[in-house]
Amino acid sequence: MLGLQYFTFEELWSPMFFFFMAALVILYFYLAGPWREKHAPEAARVTVTQKCLFVTGMVLYYMAQGGPLELLGHLMFSFHMTNMSLSYLIVPPIIILGIPAFMWRVMFSASFWSRFRWAMNPILSLVLFNMLFSIYHVPVVHDYVMTHFTVHRIYYFAMLVASFMMWWQIVSPIPEWSRLTDVRKMAYVFANGILLTPACALIIFTTSTMYATYNDPEVWAVAMGYCVSGDPSALLASFDGGPSFFNLIKPIEDQQLGGIIMKFVQEIMYGGILAYIFFHWYKREHTDSDDEIPNTGNAGHAGA
Repeated sequence: MLGLQYFTFEELWSPMFFFFMAALVILYFYLAGPWREKHAPEAARVTVTQKCLFVTGMVLYYMAQGGPLELLGHLMFSFHMTNMSLSYLIVPPIIILGIPAFMWRVMFSASFWSRFRWAMNPILSLVLFNMLFSIYHVPVVHDYVMTHFTVHRIYYFAMLVASFMMWWQIVSPIPEWSRLTDVRKMAYVFANGILLTPACALIIFTTSTMYATYNDPEVWAVAMGYCVSGDPSALLASFDGGPSFFNLIKPIEDQQLGGIIMKFVQEIMYGGILAYIFFHWYKREHTDSDDEIPNTGNAGHAGA
């Protein structure tokens, strides 16, 4: 059970966060149905694929940040990196593609947003996300964020926003808002892969444990104080002075496994996106080329 038997239902499933996510899903279906029919009847109907993408993204984010996976992420580093992969590499593009264009236009129709247009510069988005992600995995930063609740929430929210900004450049559902051509999108994805590699490599190839949160029971108890009610030191007593899952896998192996998981998910996501962009670019280029070929056969026949 990986120690989950020591935690209550509320601690495992975060009911308040669940209801918040459920409310967002309900709002989505209201906007996609009754609201669209009344206020934007000219907009295209929301497809089943879009609805499935949005719900899938919301479920995955809930599991990574509020469900049992979130708690497991405080127990083992490999689960933590799984949650990071879900939250910042998988969920953002799924949700962006799941929300139809008319919803995005409504959300950002206010003139207020024009003040922040500069923030959506592709280079800035690229650097911001990878900088926040890489700095977070510096051991001293990671342990500080994990043991200070307010900082933890702010930093995670900043990474979420930055990940949406970065993925928007690649999978923007509104053509006129896209700032990158298909070729530049492919270069953008490739650059993302390069910038994210050092953090993964540091975690995978290090020969010593780096994060006290996952190998020092006292620091772990402080971090767990934000996930459980009551005195977190009582957890140490439940685990006989130290979490039993620390002995399921060596800390260094757990750390390396976490880095491998992150790198694997990154390669799968970026590779899939690259293939998708290349396919559509190649198809469009060849379609345009075919359209430009003059119909010489018919012209010669007419001249004869």
